[in-house]
Amino acid sequence: MTNNYYLRDTIVLLPTPQLYRPAIVAGTLLLAACSVPDTPTDIHDPNEAVNREMHDVNIVIDSAALRPASQVYGDVLPQPVRTRLDNASRNLGLPAAMVNKLLQGQVEQAAQNGFRFAINSTLGLFGLFDPAQDFGFEEQQAGFADTLAVWGVPEGAYSVSPVLGPSTQRDSAGLIVDILTNPFGLPSASDVANVQLGLKVTETLNYRHTFMETFDSILYDSADSYAQLRLFYLDSRRFQLGQSTRDAASDPYEDLYDGLYEE
Repeated sequence: MTNNYYLRDTIVLLPTPQLYRPAIVAGTLLLAACSVPDTPTDIHDPNEAVNREMHDVNIVIDSAALRPASQVYGDVLPQPVRTRLDNASRNLGLPAAMVNKLLQGQVEQAAQNGFRFAINSTLGLFGLFDPAQDFGFEEQQAGFADTLAVWGVPEGAYSVSPVLGPSTQRDSAGLIVDILTNPFGLPSASDVANVQLGLKVTETLNYRHTFMETFDSILYDSADSYAQLRLFYLDSRRFQLGQSTRDAASDPYEDLYDGLYEE
């Protein structure tokens, strides 16, 4: 998850020594609760000066690498092939999503992910195809950041990291836990991890290609791309979590939000 146009999701594949995992998990949970805005819809950005510097770095990375690579990717591979690869990437994320749905108390949605993973991994040829959709098993996306939100952990301060892009303290904490608990990051699953890493890269490129006009508008056409991207990220995350207070009828990003989280 979360779906960010930077390479945030690719690092969930990195293995972490088991010895350090409990301490890091505890630390990230403390981090997520250390800064709280006045209301859930406020923009809480106490480190804006540093964040803007990181944003400028990411603009350079996007213009020099990510944007042109996504253009080539979209031009070379036809849409059906890109869709198949995206399907396989999301399929490998279903076990973690199933666990998070269980942690959220959503047993039925966890079961849907389990059945979906089993069907698409077999009948769907390792997730390239989506026969589970025909059986009525919809994908139920969830990362640990979503679980933290369900548990009532506040959003915390807005942050920007090089390459990974915009986030919040809660989302960063959830991402680290996703890294530590990723079953495909274990040494015994290194081959699968390499496949998942490659698929995450192609999914990121396709995502950047699919929403090229929107991101170009935010990053290169707006008067203040930092403020615009911050608003877009926070609005889209809150929309996904059901915390948005925007009027859907007047929200210019409504259709894009649906595309981000229902693909």
